[in-house]
Amino acid sequence: MRRLPPALLLLAALLLGLPAPAHAAPDHADAAAAHAAATLAQVRTAGTTWGLDPATGRMTLTVDDTVSDREVATLRATAARAGALLRREPGELRLLIAGGQAIYGGSGRCSLGANVRRGTTYYFVTAGHCTASASTWYADGGQTVVLGTRAGSSFPGNDYGLVRHTGSVPHPSAVYTYPGLLTINGAGNAYVGQTVCRSGSTTGVRCGTVTGLNVTVNFVGGTVSGLIRTNICAEPGDSGGPLYVPATGVVLGILSGGSGNCTTGGTTYYQPITEVLAAYGLTIP
Repeated sequence: MRRLPPALLLLAALLLGLPAPAHAAPDHADAAAAHAAATLAQVRTAGTTWGLDPATGRMTLTVDDTVSDREVATLRATAARAGALLRREPGELRLLIAGGQAIYGGSGRCSLGANVRRGTTYYFVTAGHCTASASTWYADGGQTVVLGTRAGSSFPGNDYGLVRHTGSVPHPSAVYTYPGLLTINGAGNAYVGQTVCRSGSTTGVRCGTVTGLNVTVNFVGGTVSGLIRTNICAEPGDSGGPLYVPATGVVLGILSGGSGNCTTGGTTYYQPITEVLAAYGLTIP
């Protein structure tokens, strides 16, 4: 679900004739942000992302190495029209399907995000681009140990999926930390500058910081909005794995995709976990 910046919410309220907050006469910065967001929201070129860059305080449009020079020229004009910055992001922006621990479905491998429940029924969440590809998920590459069956999936737009546990494999409320387990103590919302880690079946545990919120990413498979951006690397197979706070065991999101790799470094994007829990009426055990 796309989250709109305050300036756009204010604009919507004015258009609908709703009362605006008493102090909310939009200043130049709010109007500029609203204009930038409205303009950049029209961009659908695969290999691009856009959102507010907290480091500069400006809306930023990024392009990866797959975007052609011709497309970059067009996007540069769009960024200029929006009053936004244009920045190159090395590598290829991709969905990282190939996950904590590995889960297997169809011909792909992803990572389990978090074990959750609705009442006494237990599920796990992972990336929606993963669950879109298979209905039954397994704990092994030979696909003989059943974990469960798909109970929900949302991609593109969002990137989350839900699988109901139907097998006999234990499913503790924990992150696998290669090796060891870290107990998950709940779900939370990320903030810029926060120290975080992620766990995935290809590259294990990697850590860094949150560098952006409410980012829109144009993957080859579709556009996903409202994502958390970090400076943590990842590789195919890490998709769906959890983003968490190592000091508290609070889960913040599940890995959607990114660019770069864990040899040269990269950027990764995460679906906020609180949105997934709200969508399906779930809790962290």
